[in-house]
Amino acid sequence: MSDTAKQTRHVMLVAGETSGDTLGSELMAAMKEISPWPLTFSGVGGETMEKQGLASIFPMTDIAVMGPREIIPRLPLIFRRIRETVRHAVTAEPDIVVVIDSPEFTHMVAKRIARRAPHIPIVDYVLPSVWAWRQGRARTMKKYIRRVLALLPFEPAFLRSVGVDCVYVGHPAIYRVPEAGSGEQFREVHGIGADQPLLLVLPGSRVNEVKHLLEVFGDVVKMLAEEMPDLRIVLPTVPHLRGIVEKTVRSWPMDVLLVSDEQQKRAAFDAATAALAASGTVALELGLARVPMVVAYRAEALVGWFALNVLKIPSVVLVNLILDRPSVREYLHNRCTPEKILEGLRPLMTNTPERARALADFDELRARMGIGGLAPSQRAAKAVLELL
Repeated sequence: MSDTAKQTRHVMLVAGETSGDTLGSELMAAMKEISPWPLTFSGVGGETMEKQGLASIFPMTDIAVMGPREIIPRLPLIFRRIRETVRHAVTAEPDIVVVIDSPEFTHMVAKRIARRAPHIPIVDYVLPSVWAWRQGRARTMKKYIRRVLALLPFEPAFLRSVGVDCVYVGHPAIYRVPEAGSGEQFREVHGIGADQPLLLVLPGSRVNEVKHLLEVFGDVVKMLAEEMPDLRIVLPTVPHLRGIVEKTVRSWPMDVLLVSDEQQKRAAFDAATAALAASGTVALELGLARVPMVVAYRAEALVGWFALNVLKIPSVVLVNLILDRPSVREYLHNRCTPEKILEGLRPLMTNTPERARALADFDELRARMGIGGLAPSQRAAKAVLELL
C-alpha cells in the first residue's frame, strides 16, 4: 500500500433533501480545497454531491419526502434505507460521518452508527431547532454527536450549556446577499425612480401560506397606496405559485411586478425601500440585505396554538433571536390584521428614526453573521477536518 493510500481519509456524508444536498456539495468542495490529505466520499446524497465525488449508496429521492401523506406510505422503504446506511458505515468504517439536516432521517442513522461503531466521530451539520422546542433533545445529542456545525450564531452557547461541542459556521443566506449596485440597476430597468417608494411583498413559498396571507397583504398595500400614490410593488414568487399570485393581485390598485429569477429577486432586495414578509428564512435574507421589514403570519388554528403554547422562544423572527431583542415587528395570528401591520410598516417607508434604527440593527446582524469573512462552507470544512 502506498503512502498516499495510507493517508487518504474516508468521509461519509448523509443528506436527506435538496437543501442538504447543496450544503453537502459545498462542504465537499471546500474540504477538497483545504484538506492536507486526499479524500474519498461515500454515503447518501443527490446530484450536486455526486458531482463532487460522492458515491451514493441509494438515490436520495427515496427519503426526500415531506408531510405525513408522503411519509407514511414510504415508511418501510425509509426504514430499509436507514438500515442500509448504518450497515454501510459499520462495514466501510469511514474516518468521520457528517449528517446534514433532515433530522428525522439523519439522526436515526447517527444514533444507530454510534451504538454499533462508537469509535467513528459523527458531525451534525444544521442543528435541529431544539432551542425552540423539545430542548431536552439537545442533551441526548451528546450521546451520539461529536460536534455540531451551527448555522446561527446563538446556537453554540445554547449547546455548550448542555455539554455539546458546537462551532458556528454561518447560514446559507450569507451567499444570497445582493451585489452592490444591483438595486440601482433594477430600478432603472423597471422604470422606478431613485426616490420612489418600493415595497417588497413576500407572502411565502407554500400554497397554504400564500392563501392565508396574500389577501391580508393586499389590504395593507391598498391602504398604503392611498397614503403614497407613487408606491411601487415587487412580489418575488416561484413558478408553482405564479398562477395563484397573478389571480390575486389583479384586484390591487397598481401594477405588481412579479419576479421569479433568483438574481432578479436579490436585485429587488437591494432596490427595496421596505418589505412585508411572511415569517421564515426570508426575514433573515432581508435583514442581511438591509431591508427594513415587518413580518406577519396567519396559520390554521392548530398551528397557531402550537406557536403560542409550545415554542420556547420570544420571537419567530431569526433576526430578533440573533440580535436578542425585538428589532423586527411581527404580527402573528390574531394580530395579523391590515390595520396593525400598516401601523408597523408605515414608518419604514420614509426617513424616520424607526427606519434608521432598523438599518443600524441590520449592520449589527451582518457583523454577527460574519458577512465579509470566510464562506460558511469553508468554516464547516475546517471544523470537520479538525476532527480528522
